Amino acid sequence: MAYYLGMMEFILAVMALFLIWQAWRWYRRMRLLKRIEEEPFPESWRAWLKQTPHYPLLPEAMQQQVEKRLRYFMESKSFEGVKTELTDEMRVLISFYACLTVLGKPEECYDILRSVLVYPNVVVAPRKEQNGWIVREEEALLEGESAGDTVVIAWHEARRDAYHTWPHNVIIHEFAHVLDFEDGSADGVPPLMLRNYREWIDVVSRRYEELRKRAEENRDWGDYRLIGDYAATNEAEFFAVTSELFFQRGETLKKHFPDLYHEYRSFYNLDTAQLFGDLDRHPGHRH
Repeated sequence: MAYYLGMMEFILAVMALFLIWQAWRWYRRMRLLKRIEEEPFPESWRAWLKQTPHYPLLPEAMQQQVEKRLRYFMESKSFEGVKTELTDEMRVLISFYACLTVLGKPEECYDILRSVLVYPNVVVAPRKEQNGWIVREEEALLEGESAGDTVVIAWHEARRDAYHTWPHNVIIHEFAHVLDFEDGSADGVPPLMLRNYREWIDVVSRRYEELRKRAEENRDWGDYRLIGDYAATNEAEFFAVTSELFFQRGETLKKHFPDLYHEYRSFYNLDTAQLFGDLDRHPGHRH
């Protein structure tokens, strides 16, 4: 009897500590949000955002919303420059694209993310790939990398993508990986409402398998040339690459893969074809 009472006391104590911790997190978050509301957004930061192809196309209300989320992200995550001096431009642009991808979601995202590591250029890293019984180890040039609670960004490539209108955006790519991993598995299936899961698997997995078959045979690419062979690496890369297209080439993705666009519009809760169209069709930006 004493054993069970002791266990009950222990469980209650753990629950009490957890509730205290959650209350403290809530208090800190509310205090930070209040300060963000009261402080004006720095004009120097806004000047960088205006040079991106996305920010000027957002309605004013969404611009204000992304600015608030950007500041919260910057102050709640740890940024570290590796072999480079960390600048405000780095923090602002990385935070902007991280927050743009979740702008349609009412809840705070990236809970598992703790650190953003910024390298000056591409990172040379060992990589192991397994195909059946065959294991291959090689060095790879990485523009970015995501591993659970940490994102690695190569700044030279990230800055180039942030100010241009081409289909590739390494920041969006890496934060799509973070969203994918929020359910504990980097499998190309981000956290979904139960009623959307079956449809996502049917559409996205089928499109991935069709792309993979074309990549293996290297023929009959058709519309899949838009997505490219790197997306055939695995389901996680397919999700990240097509997420880039969703934000960079929304109109074209919707035209050629309407079922895929529908799933991504539902997940991100944004109509990027309406908001941005195809970025390279907007004058005034480098591409």
